[in-house]
Amino acid sequence: MPGLVDRMTPHTASVFGEMTALARSTGALNLGQGYPDHEGPDGMLAAAVDAVRGGRNQYPPGPGVPELRRAVAAHQERRYGLQVDPDSEVLVTAGATEGFAAALLALCERGDEVVVLEPSYDSYTAVIDLAGARKVTVPLRPPSLRWDDAELAAAFSSRTAVVLLNTPHNPTGRVLDRAELAAVVRLADAHDAVVLTDEVYEHLVYPGAEHVPAATLPKAAGRTLSVSSAGKSFACTGWKVGWVTGPADLVTAVRTVKQHLTFVASGPFQPAVAHALDAEGAFLDEQRLRLQRARDLLVEGLAGIGFGVSVPQGGYFVLADTAPLGFDDGLDLCRRLPELAGVVAIPVSAFCADPAPFRSLVRFAFCKDEAVLTEAVSRLHALAPR
Repeated sequence: MPGLVDRMTPHTASVFGEMTALARSTGALNLGQGYPDHEGPDGMLAAAVDAVRGGRNQYPPGPGVPELRRAVAAHQERRYGLQVDPDSEVLVTAGATEGFAAALLALCERGDEVVVLEPSYDSYTAVIDLAGARKVTVPLRPPSLRWDDAELAAAFSSRTAVVLLNTPHNPTGRVLDRAELAAVVRLADAHDAVVLTDEVYEHLVYPGAEHVPAATLPKAAGRTLSVSSAGKSFACTGWKVGWVTGPADLVTAVRTVKQHLTFVASGPFQPAVAHALDAEGAFLDEQRLRLQRARDLLVEGLAGIGFGVSVPQGGYFVLADTAPLGFDDGLDLCRRLPELAGVVAIPVSAFCADPAPFRSLVRFAFCKDEAVLTEAVSRLHALAPR
């Protein structure tokens, strides 16, 4: 009987699915999955209803509806000074996941190498394997969560086709600074590699950090594909509306693959996201402040229990070291956590090819109502040393 191809067998099970199932079966508070408890802006939701009722329910254009492509281009120029042509340099995708998946499948030949920061979003590894490429990791070592410059340089070779950057970074919450991005761009330029950036948390950056798109750096624009989405920024993770921007030839390559994946998606949600990008800047500011308060509440609570806590500069997640509480295996603890404390988290080892440096770390999502976070902290006190 035919079965799953060998290169995909490591990806048959997901710790995210396992932990979500645990939350459902035990009634534990789910601080594992990164979806918000609040809704997106009323104007965006109304625009989606209007699109459905207005008959925009058939296939949208392959590259995306024109108003969304224009809104993405205007956003890139307004926010970052990047000028992109909405007709040839913007592609709408089924979320950011399809965006970087189509890019990797388009750009990687079998045996090519993809440089990835570790820990990394688990879908990166699956798509690299699907493409027949090889992942080369550069660890963001705790506690600083920065890479070693020599390790970064050593990761590049004549086989490097793509360097995949995620900033703000999931799961660490690091926001890569301008100097770090410049170092990557220099290496990519020297090895003629494409810089592929996952920027889904671009609007969720907290005081003291700044989101700098790699495409804004010297020598970067011509070799950079930037990927983002509406899901995290506008609290609509189920809509799956993402986009890719970059040079026309690279975007065309991604579109060639994308059309054979989902073909098109999220038809009536695309004009609603266009409205959000054009008119809901106030919501972005409110969301960032709401999440900053939630972050601070959870960080303070976890530190008070005795976790070693890294304060995230951006995104939805806090990393907590369980070693000070006497736990040296984050995966084992996460499997027991619903019973021990009635809370679900994600082990950081699930994001790693080499889990050893991250073995005792777990990830908690703070994109939840403050009452939920307060209750979670109260429950987690069950882990405090006695």
